[in-house]
Amino acid sequence: MTSDSEFSLEVTAVVSLAAGVRQVRLERRNRTPLPGWEPGAHIDVLLPNGLVRQYSLCGDPRDDAAYEIAVLRAPQSRGGSEHVHTRLRVGDEVAVRGPRNNFTFAARHRALFIAGGIGITPILAMIGQAEREGREWKLVYGGRNRDSMAFAGELQRYGDRVQLVPEDELGRLDLPALLGKPLPDTEVYCCGPTGLLDAVQQLCKPWPPGSLHLERFSGAITDGPTAAFTVVAERSGVVCSVAPGQSIVDALADVGVVVPTSCGEGLCGTCETKVLDGVPDHRDLLLGDDEREAGTSMMICVSRAIGPRLVLDL
Repeated sequence: MTSDSEFSLEVTAVVSLAAGVRQVRLERRNRTPLPGWEPGAHIDVLLPNGLVRQYSLCGDPRDDAAYEIAVLRAPQSRGGSEHVHTRLRVGDEVAVRGPRNNFTFAARHRALFIAGGIGITPILAMIGQAEREGREWKLVYGGRNRDSMAFAGELQRYGDRVQLVPEDELGRLDLPALLGKPLPDTEVYCCGPTGLLDAVQQLCKPWPPGSLHLERFSGAITDGPTAAFTVVAERSGVVCSVAPGQSIVDALADVGVVVPTSCGEGLCGTCETKVLDGVPDHRDLLLGDDEREAGTSMMICVSRAIGPRLVLDL
């Protein structure tokens, strides 16, 4: 289920999970059920300081009373995780949007989970679903040290299906050994820092199409053409020019066409827009290779145009 509606939730619990990681439980004040979600989903949290951040849901999807998120205090926080760690308290009210899922778990056979640091959050609910379905799975989970690895204790109950790799004890994940040879009937689900995702993506190129599923937390692609181009908002009957360094979202807003956005980095999917004509220059980190090649939709917070003109279904 995906929802873009905004509603308020109460912080009912804040727990320290690991060094620099806090788990937050959110419920309605009247304790009525929340919109349903599936493993891999995230919510937009509209913090009181005006920032909007996306956090993966890491609780049990069968629990419709609450959403649970785990937040890493980023060393160079732009204000989101810092607020959660230093100011958010039980009883506070926060607005949320969602849930939205760009990292759907739909393994047909065996699942290989690879998590780096706080990337364990969406994987946790996937493991729960794999268990309920009786599906074969394995998790390889890397972190700086054991103290920083959220849910490490909880995961130990799964025995040798979980491989914890604290870097200070065992070094970095041996990805070539893990992925160097495609495994039959296996799908890879990976979430974590950019370096890990890039390495996994490269190693999985020889794997069958559709084997790899990624969730990224940061970064928009900045390489590519920077020339100005024209955007036609077909349904609105509006034409505007997008200047170098200007986003399509901002250019449209200047002429009165407001498109909802959230992350502004091509990560969350809020601004995904149907393309009616023209060739998108995809700079998001969300669409798959087949979706990019089709060119029928784009994330207009970061993507641009290859050519002089785009016609959008807006």
